[in-house]
Formats: sequence, C-alpha cells, structure tokens
Amino acid sequence: MSAISRYPVPDLADLPEDMRTRILDVQAKAGFVPNVFLALAHRPAEWRAFMAYHDALLVKDTGTLSKGEREMIIVVTSAVNQCLYCVVAHGAILRVYEKKPLIADQLAVNYRKADITPRQRAMLDFAFKITTASHLIDDGDHATLRAHGFGDDDIWDIGAISAFFGLSNRMANLSGMRPNDEFYLMGRLPRPAKPAA
Repeated sequence: MSAISRYPVPDLADLPEDMRTRILDVQAKAGFVPNVFLALAHRPAEWRAFMAYHDALLVKDTGTLSKGEREMIIVVTSAVNQCLYCVVAHGAILRVYEKKPLIADQLAVNYRKADITPRQRAMLDFAFKITTASHLIDDGDHATLRAHGFGDDDIWDIGAISAFFGLSNRMANLSGMRPNDEFYLMGRLPRPAKPAA
C-alpha cells in the first residue's frame, strides 16, 4: 500500500491530546481516520489552524447554504485544482449528504452538466470564478448571486470555501496525500440496514 503522504506521518499515540481526541472522535463517527488528519499532523500549529478554519466554514448552521451545497463547492474547486484527495473525500461526503450517488462524479467532471438547480449552478459558477480568476470578480457576480437568493454572508461563504480549499488542494498535492480507500464507495450504494436491537 502506498504511503499516505511524502512527509512524516506521526503515530496517533504521539500526538498532543487535543489532536488525538479530535482524530479519535472522527474515527468513531466515520469508522476510519481520514488521511488528511494524519498527513497534516506533523505540524501541530498549522494542523490546528487548518482545522479551526475548516470548522468555521463547514460546521455551522448559519446562512442558506446546505451542507451538501458546501460540499459541491469543495468538489468543484478541488476538481479545477486537480486534487485527487479532496475530490474523492469530499465527493464521498457530498454523495452521503445529498443521497445522490452520481452527483459527485458529475460535478468533478463538468458541473455545468450536473443534475443541479439553477441556484446551485450560479453558486458553482461563482466558486469556479473564485478558483480560476478571482481578480475578475465584480459587482455583477454578486448581483447574479443575490438574484438567486444568496445574501452577502452566503456569497462570502462560497468564496471563502473556494479559497480555503484552494489552500487545502495545494497542500494535499504538495504532500502527495492519498485518499482513504473507504471514500471511494461511500454514498454509492445504500447502507446496509442495522440489525434490530
């Protein structure tokens, strides 16, 4: 099996307690440890800053963006930046949130042909522009999003998620981060029913 990073990957037992606790919580929920948590852990201060900004953007209930729409932005941004880790990992999360087994592949290949709403298309057009030509963003882009019901905070979120994952994509590519095998099948097939208690 290939290494998950070309940089040192610390043992979970050697990590500071706050990091270890967070990683074990994720493992308990997901059933595995996403490689990003370990691949970035050799630089604890940066890991903490990365996770704090990640959570500030994605773990909140304010604004009109759904969890699935936030993941759509990540998949499109990551596809543009050719980040295998983020397309695979966040594609899996997107499939789970949206309960649509085809959506992540559609967005990763060509979001303009995906089965999405006009509102989501406008959101992804903006995310794409932030990713590829942010210097060309103007008031017209904001007006288009407002016409689809996005407020200023939503527009900030779309741009901030795209910008943050531009960083994430580049760090994943720099480190040669490998997606967990578990991500590839998540959300593609119905989950087996849990046995009755």
